Amino acid sequence: MASYRQPGVVLTDHRFTVPLDHDEPAGEQIELYAREVTGTGRDADQLPWLVYLEGGPGSAARRFTGAQAWLARAVRDFRVLLLDQRGTGRSTPLNRQTLPLRGGPAEQAAHLALFRADAIVRDCEAVRRRLTGGAPWTVLGQSFGGFCATHYLSTAPEGLSTVLITGGLPSLDAHADDVYRAAYPRIRRKVEAHYARYPQDVERARRIVTHLAERPATLPGGHTLTPEAFQSLGIVLGGGDGSHQLHYLLENAFVPTAAGHELSDAFLEAVRPVLSFAARPLYAVLHEAIYAQGGRPTGWAAERVRAEFPEFDAARAYDGGEPLLFTGETVHPWHFETDPALRPLRECAELLAARTDWPALYDPRRLAANEVPVAAAVYHDDMYVDTADSLRTARAVRGLRTWVTDEYEHDGVRASGTRVLDRLISLARDEA
Repeated sequence: MASYRQPGVVLTDHRFTVPLDHDEPAGEQIELYAREVTGTGRDADQLPWLVYLEGGPGSAARRFTGAQAWLARAVRDFRVLLLDQRGTGRSTPLNRQTLPLRGGPAEQAAHLALFRADAIVRDCEAVRRRLTGGAPWTVLGQSFGGFCATHYLSTAPEGLSTVLITGGLPSLDAHADDVYRAAYPRIRRKVEAHYARYPQDVERARRIVTHLAERPATLPGGHTLTPEAFQSLGIVLGGGDGSHQLHYLLENAFVPTAAGHELSDAFLEAVRPVLSFAARPLYAVLHEAIYAQGGRPTGWAAERVRAEFPEFDAARAYDGGEPLLFTGETVHPWHFETDPALRPLRECAELLAARTDWPALYDPRRLAANEVPVAAAVYHDDMYVDTADSLRTARAVRGLRTWVTDEYEHDGVRASGTRVLDRLISLARDEA
């Protein structure tokens, strides 16, 4: 194990081998990577473990520089493990380059079905037993990490001393259709709030989408910017400074050229990292699968349900003169046509969308009898996770304490993590 220092912390690299399929422990193995973080001058052996599960799906654990954000609070009390969930970061990464090693689309889809919350939690249990000698640990789950933590409470509560969740209490029984049927009105509210803050962006967005309807643009790296792809920039509106980010993207979109006004290179370059799934393809491929259970296919739920909300049709802006409604955290079949990081995975994604044999993710009876101290931050109008669903789940988990706040958006633990984490630790300790 290699150890090294950054300001205020000591870092240690860990690698673990776990079964690809935990139901076949003697079968194929994959490697997990995790980074241990302890405060400088702290005796790591005397500190309890906290494992952090990042949001996503498909996102590696954040790469901090020193004791940033919530990590500064965590290392005061814990020995922190930043786990790259299977398929992400340095944990046997999966993408358009590596998935063909599994075979064709059918083999790829079968492989990816082993990369949901249920497998991630079983990975955590394998790692925990090796690191703690069997002692339970604390889990901090952000967004999708909170979904994983809720599954953890359903299946292996004996491994948990405390659970802390930020913006990630899932519905226990909602189908993906229900998730998106609740999501589109939330997204609309975020767009309307953005336009109320920046009314000049109504015309800017309409002008850009009208231009793209006539001449789709090509971003650096080969991404095709269509009207629908442009709409998906609204994904940033769920973050604390997302409205400001979107405003700055829109304000300098055009430059004068010999052929007339064109979308500027600077605009296209700024848009690329927001839209590209190259760094986290599993987010797109598995996004609807994180809700799948009960024998029903997800069937491109976000695309189907969008038809129930015709106000999101981009043509209403460029043909009808209405304000353009951006979208956010919805994955559509056309993503697998416009994004070069996803194009080779289109057939695989279709198979996953049609799959029906997903196992249940949550056990309501076990959650109702929960004895693990749990504290959750629920953001009042979270664009990504439905607040009403989160509060229903909070009532269904025995002893779970919530902090409902409108001070932060979905990324609160990232943006102002010290205060958020401190509040959750206090709530959990009060419950214990």
